[in-house]
Amino acid sequence: MSTRHGTARPVWRHPAVILGVVGLALLAAIAATTTVVRGSEPVPGSAEAFDATRYAEEKYDSEVVPAITGNATDIGELLTRVAEDPEATGEELGHRAGAASPYAYAVSGEGVAGKVEGTLLPVEVPGVPDGTEVMLQVGPAINGTALRDATGLIDFSDFLNQIEYANAATELNTKVKENVLAGFDAAAAEGQTVRFTGAFAAGSNPAVVQVTPVELEVLP
Repeated sequence: MSTRHGTARPVWRHPAVILGVVGLALLAAIAATTTVVRGSEPVPGSAEAFDATRYAEEKYDSEVVPAITGNATDIGELLTRVAEDPEATGEELGHRAGAASPYAYAVSGEGVAGKVEGTLLPVEVPGVPDGTEVMLQVGPAINGTALRDATGLIDFSDFLNQIEYANAATELNTKVKENVLAGFDAAAAEGQTVRFTGAFAAGSNPAVVQVTPVELEVLP
């Protein structure tokens, strides 16, 4: 059959047919290079989600506790030095998360325990400057980042963001509750001599020092 312009155009060269073929080819290419991922599966090539609980499990006994116990300074001596020259003492014996953060210290000591005050156990430690109270965090809530920061081994750059960094500190505190405080009767310790090793961060109130213990015992 012919038209005014000559021989009829083949069907396969019709624009609509060409567009349809190209479209099918594109769909086939997309299908060939697409991986279907179910909601419960990690995205291929993506970073694994940070697990703060597992992080604490891996770091607490192997790195954090040895760093605290191996570098602990007598708390009476340390607090005396902090009172005299906080910046020099911090640079020599402390660690901090950043220039605007307080210094955190590893400390040890022993003294007579008082009556539990909420989540804190006061301890009268010889050698501590007058007017300064030493309080041990005995739970159930353990607050702060002293345990994370006092080691000098855990840096913000190790984490993706501030949330992961904070969660790591929280889970390290949880390990204290599980490993140190689960079997410790703070109320029964009143009037007894206790020995401790732990960490504290110099806070806005230097008259109250809150120590997060990694070792705590009542002496016979």
